[in-house]
Amino acid sequence: MNPDEIDISQALVSGLITSQFPAWAHLPIAKVSSAGTDNAIYRLGDAMAVRLPRLDGAAAMVAKEQRWLPRLAPQLPLSIPVPLAAGIPEGEFPYPWSVYRWLAGEDLAARTDVDLSDVASRLGEFIAVLQRIDTAAAPVSPRATPIDARDDDVVRVTIRQLSEEGNLDGDAAVAVWESALAAPSWNRPLVWIHGDLFPSNLLALFGRLAAVIDFGLLGLGDPATDMLPAWTLLTARSRELFRAAAEVDDATWVRGRGWALSAGLGAVRVYRKTNPVLAAAGRHAIDQVVANHQNST
Repeated sequence: MNPDEIDISQALVSGLITSQFPAWAHLPIAKVSSAGTDNAIYRLGDAMAVRLPRLDGAAAMVAKEQRWLPRLAPQLPLSIPVPLAAGIPEGEFPYPWSVYRWLAGEDLAARTDVDLSDVASRLGEFIAVLQRIDTAAAPVSPRATPIDARDDDVVRVTIRQLSEEGNLDGDAAVAVWESALAAPSWNRPLVWIHGDLFPSNLLALFGRLAAVIDFGLLGLGDPATDMLPAWTLLTARSRELFRAAAEVDDATWVRGRGWALSAGLGAVRVYRKTNPVLAAAGRHAIDQVVANHQNST
């Protein structure tokens, strides 16, 4: 565990609910397994979920989600978390927190029986609709610019390390990264982005995509950021369906591919020993972007 993380126990959650929302104190509380690293999730009864930040950075996102998710939800074609109540810091827990409506489903990092063509089309449509929503007064996403030359050194070092381990075609990966750096930047108004569309933040119900969760990085940004699932989740066959539904231009696609490489390298570098779910999504992204670049040149 990160030394800065707070250990959030069931007893702590029960105490917060009892103190701040006594009408729900009789409901059972159960921890929800998650590959996420920033928040702890507990189910509250059958219809609600409690989401509590473990870190300062995650805590800073709570107010944004509470403000914007209720406004965005009615306009989107997939379910997203809707906050029902806002908790406040209390006792040993120093952060604001939220109670949400429970969203049924299993995250796509844990599912192997989903229809990827359905996922590609539905998720691409979700992204396209999100980008068209009015941006007045919207915050800028912490991940507004996914391709940044300042990341060049760490990307190249990680490529070299994985190549030396025999786990990566280093020359091909460098070519993907350099093509992204060379692609035209986004020069239009920033649009709404989710910012963190890893498979663990997508929920399936009965084998079909049903919901998108974890909006901590929500805000305005380069739409290339939300091209991430094209490589962390999809394959060559379904990827073009996603691209068509998301209405993506060539430069955004190339930047998005570079971002998927960078994010994948980071997931493998940071989490391969501590979070195998995120590391596996990162490994998939690396393999897919390299293969895609080789097939397109």
